[in-house]
Amino acid sequence: MDFIECELSQILLTESATAPQVIVLREKEGERAFPIHIGFFEALAINRHIHGEEMIRPMTHDLLIGVIEGMGGALKSIIINDIVEDQEGAGTFYGLLVIEQGDEEIEIDCRPSDAVALAVRTGCPIFVSEQVFDILA
Repeated sequence: MDFIECELSQILLTESATAPQVIVLREKEGERAFPIHIGFFEALAINRHIHGEEMIRPMTHDLLIGVIEGMGGALKSIIINDIVEDQEGAGTFYGLLVIEQGDEEIEIDCRPSDAVALAVRTGCPIFVSEQVFDILA
């Protein structure tokens, strides 16, 4: 499977915690981009970190990074590896955390919003499978 390196190019927040929030991923070396609807709290966590807002206590994404590192691992990359469309044409994205622990590489299924929140905290690369771009085209 081919993967394209992408970056978080936009966060669109609304005032309502019940309305979907949007992040936009864009190819680093191209023009293709696509939105992902995410939850309010995930969008807020991403936005706070990007704007340098420090929390007094670790938030869930910070905790997960601490657990990974405390167990001798490091977040190598995240991958948005699939999208499955429902009957109404809406899509559910799927993601993976790629963790290096010693000589082992571990892939863990996750929501793309959580993966992006972790990527912005660690600076690890964001990859999207070519298959996702093909489905969205």
